Amino acid sequence: MPKAKGKTRRQKFGYNVNRKRLNRNARRKAAPRIECSHIRHAWDHAKSVRQNLAEMGLAVDPNRAVPLRKRKVKAMEVDIEERPKELVRKPYVLNDLEAEASLPEKKGNTLSRDLIDYVRHMVENHGEDYKAMARDEKNYYQDTPKQIRNKINVYKRFYPAEWQDFLDSLQKSKMEVE
Repeated sequence: MPKAKGKTRRQKFGYNVNRKRLNRNARRKAAPRIECSHIRHAWDHAKSVRQNLAEMGLAVDPNRAVPLRKRKVKAMEVDIEERPKELVRKPYVLNDLEAEASLPEKKGNTLSRDLIDYVRHMVENHGEDYKAMARDEKNYYQDTPKQIRNKINVYKRFYPAEWQDFLDSLQKSKMEVE
């Protein structure tokens, strides 16, 4: 169906558009940034994804790389010809990835400094009396005795060595006072 008369507009040049930024963003969207630095440095933009990953010894499709065995028993066994393995031209990428994966995982979860100070203050002043802790003026968030007990238990679980040293220092200070 033809357009109504007078509805077509002439294309005008957009002077306010930054062409350099437009082209740069188009290139970035066409080829997204590879997050892994080992793969990024070995990447050849002239080759396809399959060729690049094959040269590094990596698989494009994990289902084809490690096929599942079929459970059906065949009456006659036929010699299955294995495909020739692709040549790994960049084994250093695979070695770097394996070395990085074998490093021990960093313990990322820690407690805030405020919570540690809060727990230490409560235990120093009140010992095991959670009801007195709940009435303490430093209990800004008005935690209940059970909530305070849980915070102390979390601190014990995260830093068992520091907790033991803290208790030992409390025992020494009590001995000195007496």
